[in-house]
Amino acid sequence: MPDAEFEDLLARAAEAGARRALANVGLDGEEAALDIRDLRSLLDCIRLVRRTAMQTAVRMITTGVMLGLLAGIALKLKIFGSSP
Repeated sequence: MPDAEFEDLLARAAEAGARRALANVGLDGEEAALDIRDLRSLLDCIRLVRRTAMQTAVRMITTGVMLGLLAGIALKLKIFGSSP
């Protein structure tokens, strides 16, 4: 079998396999490109939510630690009156 014919056969087999794989996951048809764009957009949103949630958690922990330190300093310096 000549190399050119083998390459053509290989390319057709790869294309048929890719079409079959896309059909198996439901990404075939006219709106497949739109579906893939929507999936990518959804993944971007999930990543944004995950990053924002992590930033919020870090900020809350930092704020809690800072408030605890300030409360400790206030008690140590007896800013809110004398302790019993």
